Amino acid sequence: MSDLASLWNSLGVFAWLALAVALLIIEMMTQGLTTIWFAGGALAAFVLALLGAPVWAQIVVFLVVSLLLLVFTRPIAMKYYNNRLTKTNAESLVGQNAVVTEDIDNLKAAGRVKINGLDWKAQSVRDDVTISAGTNVTVKDIQGVKLIVEVKE
Repeated sequence: MSDLASLWNSLGVFAWLALAVALLIIEMMTQGLTTIWFAGGALAAFVLALLGAPVWAQIVVFLVVSLLLLVFTRPIAMKYYNNRLTKTNAESLVGQNAVVTEDIDNLKAAGRVKINGLDWKAQSVRDDVTISAGTNVTVKDIQGVKLIVEVKE
């Protein structure tokens, strides 16, 4: 067992550094904020390996630092990361206003709206509400090819 520990002490520094670099490369290629947290953990373990810490300590630090980065910094990073993303196609309609062109009645599965010059099948967010043609509505959701709307207030 001491031979394995001795081997790790020799190669561990390079292993942690290689892991950190590989995770950073994967992150750059995917840009999904998935592996960056583990790259931070690998860098922390790399520093411990440089200082000659035991293998178990390196592994524990890798796991703890990765987990802490994931739990505490990911929500903040995702908040700013998601702001840069632009909604495309149909999902960009959510929150926009439309005009009812055919009465919307969920019980009769009837209703159409016009938004951005396009005609869409529509449904009310509430089954007990009928929305008359000519009413301004706000798009709340999209389900398949149908806009889910409610009367604009």
